[in-house]
Amino acid sequence: MRRRQFLAVLSGAAASVPIAARAQQPAKLPTIGFLVPGTPESHGKWVAAFAQRLSELSWIEGRTVAIEYRWAEGRNERMAEIAAEFVRLKVDVIVTSGDGAIASKQATSVIPIVFAAYGDPVAFGIVTSLARPGGNVTGLTVQPTAEIAGKRLDLLREVIPGFRRLSIMANVGNRAYQQELGEIQAAVSRFGLEATILEIRRAEDIAPAFEAVKNRTDALYVFSEPLMNANRVKINTLALGARIPTIFGFREFVDAGGLMSYGPNFADLFRHAADFVDKILRGAKPADLPVQQPTKFDLIINLTTAKALGLKIPESFLLRADEVIE
Repeated sequence: MRRRQFLAVLSGAAASVPIAARAQQPAKLPTIGFLVPGTPESHGKWVAAFAQRLSELSWIEGRTVAIEYRWAEGRNERMAEIAAEFVRLKVDVIVTSGDGAIASKQATSVIPIVFAAYGDPVAFGIVTSLARPGGNVTGLTVQPTAEIAGKRLDLLREVIPGFRRLSIMANVGNRAYQQELGEIQAAVSRFGLEATILEIRRAEDIAPAFEAVKNRTDALYVFSEPLMNANRVKINTLALGARIPTIFGFREFVDAGGLMSYGPNFADLFRHAADFVDKILRGAKPADLPVQQPTKFDLIINLTTAKALGLKIPESFLLRADEVIE
């Protein structure tokens, strides 16, 4: 569970309940099993956002609710083990994201499941439809679209002179890989770009992938999922060393030194997941709670990284950005 490490990440959010209060908790509190696909470093801020929102809704850890945290560290087999454990523990609701939703769905058709972020839950059979999920699963989708993929490539074209060659780094073990790849390839074809796929199965594949495209690519598009997120510092260090501009799906990659990101605010998605959990703990059924989609997408750019890469970012681009990191 790595309790100490996670407490440091939460920085006193909902996990700061005094020990004495924990000792006085009732014998049986409603229990949330939180299957986190990544690590405290990669997902800690998002989990903290969830816990903070939960506390605002009067679900205080150790007083009115118990939360069991487990970290899968980007490993699919670990997700399956955690989901099975939560079934044995008979938790009242499972919260997860990414492929943790698949693992949880395969483990139980009874315990309510809330996913804070998932690609296309209908295509992968997690829910029947967005409006009427059916079954025991609901949450928030970050379904990839050609429009979003095209927007990211368009952003690269604005800041990289003579942009023609794109490398795409993806964890091929992620179930959403093929669908998102199809959306990116459609955008690549539309812009007349040359694309190289860098297939990653484990963290050890990342460095060799960079060696394979060094001096042979103009930019790197990274699939934003748990394995990539857990290794975002490594990816950005190698990209900067090879002088390759990068684009990602969310801001945490840019905080870690990436060039830019365009996508939904994941901390906000995890906060909304707490609203689902609140309703379920108060008696609502997942089947009756429509899957929600993000309505706001953020453009974040790291100006320090841009300067290190020798890129001059147009003033009009910076004015459009939701945040400029300097």
